[in-house]
Amino acid sequence: MGISGNVLVMADFPGADFRFSFNILDLGSREEFAETCRQGERYGYDTIFAADHLGSVAPFTTLVAAADATERIKVGTLVLNAAFWNPALLAREVITTDLLTGGRLELGLGAGHMKWEFAEAGLAWEPFAERADRLEATIRELGRLFAADGYPQQAAMREAMGLRVARPVQRRGFDGAGPPLIVGGTGDRILRIAAEHADIVAVAGAYQVKGQPPGTFRIGTAEEAAERVRYARECAGERADQVEWHVLVQLVLETGDRRAAAEKVLEQYGRMMTVEELLDTPFVLIGTVEQMAEQIVRNRERFGFTYYTVHGPYMNGFAPVIERVRQVT
Repeated sequence: MGISGNVLVMADFPGADFRFSFNILDLGSREEFAETCRQGERYGYDTIFAADHLGSVAPFTTLVAAADATERIKVGTLVLNAAFWNPALLAREVITTDLLTGGRLELGLGAGHMKWEFAEAGLAWEPFAERADRLEATIRELGRLFAADGYPQQAAMREAMGLRVARPVQRRGFDGAGPPLIVGGTGDRILRIAAEHADIVAVAGAYQVKGQPPGTFRIGTAEEAAERVRYARECAGERADQVEWHVLVQLVLETGDRRAAAEKVLEQYGRMMTVEELLDTPFVLIGTVEQMAEQIVRNRERFGFTYYTVHGPYMNGFAPVIERVRQVT
């Protein structure tokens, strides 16, 4: 994969096959959630993700339920707020979830960005550098715990009772000790961490608006996405072509008039960019099924993105796009 101007050019990129996923934002009833997961599997989605926000559902129990309702679809976190989790307790949750889902877990980790959630949880809002340090320390400690031969304090009890050491089923991420690791963000520090440690690098499309309170975001442009991918690839070095490149789509809008629809979006959400920039960004899909599928294929050539997530409310509407992409690739 080479770089030409502002465009990334694909060349025999390993893992260039597309994967698609949706992000759970609402459960409804137990039965409704199970049917949503089964419908996603029928549509051809590859992964069901849960986020880690207050006011939403708890991630790990949601993922176990999603896996239980389905046959093959993977489950994952997109992404956990590292500051919410003690690494030893998080390792226990990850191991349990990977076991109970039969090795279908993808673990996403981030530094956290919603200041109000820290306040509501009674946690100190740390400067970004400290949150990034915590993220990297959490990744390293999880790797150590996944690779360890259990806690030595329990060795005698395990031997006496014939108990097994609790370990992840998967041995792909964390240097072969745990499940695949996703790290996502926009800033240099987070992308460096992702480039060094992650199996899946998620180039985020939400940018903090300068001068506004933390959590005030705008959508990134195509030029920003290309620059961020270039930076992350440079940081990844030789492993860049073994990384899977992920993008979270913030809006999916099927329409026969892309420009008119884009104008309405900008009227509704604020003129964060021009119409042309909105139609060009990889973080928004607007158009017919054919046009959105063509844009996804172009984005693979341009940015290297092969792993797409849409928010749950767009799951049904995006399904025909998945089918079309797979027909033409």
